Amino acid sequence: MTATTPVSAATTPTPVRSRGFVPALEGMRGLAALGVLVTHVAFQTGATGMPVVGRVWERFDMAVAVFFALSGFLLWRPHAAAARGLGTAPSVGHYFRHRAARILPAYWAVVVAVLLLLPSAADTAGWRVWFSNLALLQVFIPLTLTDGLTQMWSLSVEVAFYLVLPLLALALAWLRGAAARWRVPVLTVAALICLSWNFIPVPTPDAINADNWLPAYLPWFAAGMVLAELVDIRLSSGPARWVRVLGNQPLMWAIALAAFLFSATNLGGPAGLTRAEPWQYAAKMALGMIIGFTLLAPLVLGERRHRWLESRVAATLGRWSYGIFLWHLAVLSIVFPVFGILPFGGNFAWVLLLTIAITLPVAAASYALIEDPVRRFARDRDRAKAAAVGVQPEPDQSRRRRGRAAMPTATTAIRAGSCTHRDPPI
Repeated sequence: MTATTPVSAATTPTPVRSRGFVPALEGMRGLAALGVLVTHVAFQTGATGMPVVGRVWERFDMAVAVFFALSGFLLWRPHAAAARGLGTAPSVGHYFRHRAARILPAYWAVVVAVLLLLPSAADTAGWRVWFSNLALLQVFIPLTLTDGLTQMWSLSVEVAFYLVLPLLALALAWLRGAAARWRVPVLTVAALICLSWNFIPVPTPDAINADNWLPAYLPWFAAGMVLAELVDIRLSSGPARWVRVLGNQPLMWAIALAAFLFSATNLGGPAGLTRAEPWQYAAKMALGMIIGFTLLAPLVLGERRHRWLESRVAATLGRWSYGIFLWHLAVLSIVFPVFGILPFGGNFAWVLLLTIAITLPVAAASYALIEDPVRRFARDRDRAKAAAVGVQPEPDQSRRRRGRAAMPTATTAIRAGSCTHRDPPI
């Protein structure tokens, strides 16, 4: 948690615009990435078996709810804005190009490195493992999650959401203008209906669970999508009491903490990797939806600066967050043998420190050598195409954004379709 402090009128951040960069979200993304790392270290050192606190370490996997809510918010914003005449959504082609540029190159680099170089993964890497991991189909093909890459099941869910989002936008396209007021109720009802997914006896092959498919996690994405709608309602209707309530960070984060603690009980599922009952899955999805919504709401609807989340350290963690997610399990797999530590034998704090210390520079290299160059290439191609047809391209905000990352004071407008979006789930 971070404290917020009031600022003077001269430095009060401008309200979130429909196509704006929200600096605090970058910091939140970085913290969520570290939360994913913490829970995996806790599992592999046996810390999840500790009395009381072990369930808390285990439930840091709820960081995925934050990542999914971030994805829902960032990618739904242009559609929410277009419905109220506050902007335009990117074309489907532009959207898919930038999603692919953001996710695939760095991901493929990790898959190839792990399946070739990590002994425990390379020894079992047949063609089916290679295909399913490169194609992000691990949640559909049995026995293809392998050492160093087991966290990628949730990236498979994330990419499924990317593919479905244009269809969701099309389904709600009729709710525009005056009818846009129904978008929040429709999204909320749809999210609540999806909580019943785990009660449906979906036939699956052995070793595959429909619990890990997109419908089960749509409530977490919907939390961010509803926030995107609320931001634009605020812009079009002005301040209201509900804005002050949802923008109240102490209140919202207290609710998030309560939901997190409830999720660490049997309400959120049994301890360890035992499969939960359908009602426990539904409860966990509902609690995750609350966590994602209440953690992000003050950042996009509040009027206060979030100094630590907007600091240089937090912004840097946010930039590296995708690399942290991609590489941390491979790093963790080599920490044990290199430092002579037995898996599941304790040493949680020591293993956690070593894993963070090694993962951060690897993630930094991933960002500098793969992620950023590929995204720049995609932006440059868009500008070249726009220039070829005589369309004025939007100004490059990336340098301004990096310059402001240390001490941002206001929301910087950028293209919503190519918004810096590091949305790695656990």
